[in-house]
Amino acid sequence: MERETVRDQVRRIAEEARAASGALAQTSADERNGALASMAAALRSHAAAIVEANGCDMDAARKAGTKEGLLDRLMLDEDRVEAMAAALEDLVALPDPLGAVQQKRTLESGIELQRVSVPLGVVAVVYEARPNVTADAAGICLKSGNAAVLRGGSMAAASNEVIARVLHEAAVEAGMPRGCIGAVTLADRAAADELMQLHGVVDVLIPRGGAGLIRHCVETSKVPVIETGTGNCHVYVHESADYDKARAIIVNAKCRRLGVCNAAETLLVDEAAAEGFLPAALAELAARGVTLHADERAAAVAAAGGTPTVPAGEADWETEYLAADLAVRVVGGVDEAIGHVNRYGTKHSEAIVAEDEAAVEAFLARVDAAAVYANASTAFTDGAEFGLGAEIGISTQKLHARGPFALDALTSYKYVLRGSGQVRA
Repeated sequence: MERETVRDQVRRIAEEARAASGALAQTSADERNGALASMAAALRSHAAAIVEANGCDMDAARKAGTKEGLLDRLMLDEDRVEAMAAALEDLVALPDPLGAVQQKRTLESGIELQRVSVPLGVVAVVYEARPNVTADAAGICLKSGNAAVLRGGSMAAASNEVIARVLHEAAVEAGMPRGCIGAVTLADRAAADELMQLHGVVDVLIPRGGAGLIRHCVETSKVPVIETGTGNCHVYVHESADYDKARAIIVNAKCRRLGVCNAAETLLVDEAAAEGFLPAALAELAARGVTLHADERAAAVAAAGGTPTVPAGEADWETEYLAADLAVRVVGGVDEAIGHVNRYGTKHSEAIVAEDEAAVEAFLARVDAAAVYANASTAFTDGAEFGLGAEIGISTQKLHARGPFALDALTSYKYVLRGSGQVRA
């Protein structure tokens, strides 16, 4: 396929979304909620076709030698399709983010001023091997009155194409404007770059995936970008920690799902707690198939307990494994732990396990991350768990949106002023 043809097709899809965005912004909350309910029903009625298409993607990914963590992200079964549908229904129950009066006052001139929430317009989402993002992003955009242009990764191409088609058809049948959910399914990698050039057609671009994808979008896009960050997340076990509590937290944070961005990638343990905590914790992690990349002190404790490790180097502290691997480091105390997290973390989710309130408060105050936890697993960094409904991503930047972001983050505002003939001197 010629590059010019790719450019033309991407622009057509984006311009269809632009044309739909004006009408979509004028729909009522009841109309959009009705469309979301129809979209959820359509996912359920087409579940078999979606799973069949996903099977083709999974077969191709396995043949390509894809890691287990990424295969887990890619895989859809009947339960996961049901979860996608339920997430759309959860959006129905959330308040309408549009038309909210954020400020209201009378100016000295007598003009009545209101600041009112409005959609962003056209939201493009570029993502990798998670086909559930197709449904999440489409639903969040529609609920917030935005037209969506979705560009999924080639690994999930068959799944994404079916899901996007099912959702768009259901939305249009429910009265939404045609083009409100557009999907760029062209195999040519240039399609994503073309989408990033459409400043003035696309209002905002959201990359969701690995560090390479995010960096490429930030460096390439002419469309404003909301970054979703990678998750090099830490669990720090302070010397005051309850060891049973700490063991349950690190096992959950690491092993619940390996390929998600809120999974723990590094375990930090106070030197004073190493011999008491590490033997049982590392043995349980190893029994669950986790390869332990340990520094010298952690490796010595593990060896004494008969648990195998591999040597950790500088690269391990920087790595988001998205796999059955965990870096382990012994630290001298809360200051060293905070310094390590702030140096190597990606500002996503960080946790301390401690009974010492001073240590807890120091960690929560000084760690620079979108979500900081005391005595809980990092696995809770999720839009649904935060009460936001299906999320469009986890932002690690500080402008506009941070942490799990969904409906409110996909709105802007405008000033509405009502006068009675005032003119300015």
